Amino acid sequence: MALTSGLGGQLSIDLGALARNWRALDKVSAGALTGAVVKADAYGTGISVASKALHAAGARFFFVATPDEGMAVRTAVPEAHIFVMNGLYPGAANLYIRQNMMPVLSSVEMLEEWMAKCLERNEAYPSAFHFDTGINRLGFRLNEAGFVRERIETLGYAPQMLMSHLACADQPNHEKNRTQLALFGSVMAQFPGIPASLANSAGLMSGRDYHFQMVRPGIALYGGRAVSGRKNPMATVVTLHVPILQVKEARTGETVGYGASYSLSRDSRLAIVSHGYADGFFRSLSGSNSRSGGKVAIRGKLCPVIGKVSMDQIVVDITELGADIPSPGEGAEVLGPNISVDDQADAAGTIGYEVLTALKGRYNRNYVGDGKLPPE
Repeated sequence: MALTSGLGGQLSIDLGALARNWRALDKVSAGALTGAVVKADAYGTGISVASKALHAAGARFFFVATPDEGMAVRTAVPEAHIFVMNGLYPGAANLYIRQNMMPVLSSVEMLEEWMAKCLERNEAYPSAFHFDTGINRLGFRLNEAGFVRERIETLGYAPQMLMSHLACADQPNHEKNRTQLALFGSVMAQFPGIPASLANSAGLMSGRDYHFQMVRPGIALYGGRAVSGRKNPMATVVTLHVPILQVKEARTGETVGYGASYSLSRDSRLAIVSHGYADGFFRSLSGSNSRSGGKVAIRGKLCPVIGKVSMDQIVVDITELGADIPSPGEGAEVLGPNISVDDQADAAGTIGYEVLTALKGRYNRNYVGDGKLPPE
C-alpha cells in the first residue's frame, strides 16, 4: 500500500463496519435494548464521529466514563440518552443537569448529592444505580441496597436503571459469572420494576440470562475480541498503515536497536518503519534473540519486528520477502486484514482494549462511510 499523505501513518476507521457490528449485536440481544459504549474516545476511533455513526445505525443509549465524554456525545448526537459510568463527580451535579446526562450513582455520597440537587430543584433528575456484585470497583456494596431503597422510597424517587459489571465475562465458563448473575438478581428483587443492565460485549455473547432490559457492548463494536478462546465474529473497524522510511542491508553478527538486544544470525534485509511507542506501538512488542516480538504486514506478508521498539521507529526483518522489495513511502500494515487488534495485543501480552485506546499517535485519520445502512 502506498501512502499518499506525507503526514505519517494512515489510520482508517470503517464506520460502515462499526454500524454493522452494532446491528449484529442488536440481533443477538433480541428482546433487550442495545446501547453503545463510546468511552475512551470511542476506543480510539473518535467519539464524535463514532457516536454519529452508531446513532445512524440505531443506537439511542450511549455509555461514557467521564462528563467531558458525555458532553462530546451530546454535541454530536443531541437526542442521545447518556449514562456517565464513573458516576457523579463531586460538585458537578449542575453540569450533568445542563447537559441532560445521567450519572451512574455508585456510593451513598453520590446518592445524597444527587438527591439533594433533586430536592433543591424539585425535580426527579434521572440516574442509574450501580451495585458491586464482585469486581470491587465502583458500586454500592450489596449490604447497602436496603438503605438505598429506603432512601429513595422516602423521597419518591426511582432510578432509570440498575447496573452491575461482570469481572470474568470474557471467560464464559468462569464460575464468577453465575455468582454475579445471582447476586445481581438479589439486588433486582429489592427494586422491583426497575430496568436492569449487566452485560458488556462478552456478557451479551454469554446468553440471554445476562441480557435483562439493556446490554452495553463496547469492544465488540470496534472489531475487538470479546470472548477468549472463540473465533471473533466482528467486522474489522480499524486499519493502520505506517510508512517505510528506508530499506537497508545488514550483515551477520550486527546488532539492531537500543541495547543491542537483537543480533543478526544471517545477512538480512531490514525495513525501518516510522512507528514507535509514541504512536501506541508498545515497547513490549520488541523482538530479541530469546523472545519474538510483534509483527507487521508488508506486501501482504507478516514480517517480524526485531530489536527494541523506539519512540519513533521500529525495525522489521523483511529478508523473507526475497526479491519483492518494498520502496520507501510504502505502507506497513500494523492493524488490518492481515494482523488484527488482538494479534498485536497477544504479542504484546495485553488486550485489544489497550491497543485500540492507545491509537493517539501521529496519524492521518480517514473515515470510511458514515454508518448509515439500508433499513432492515
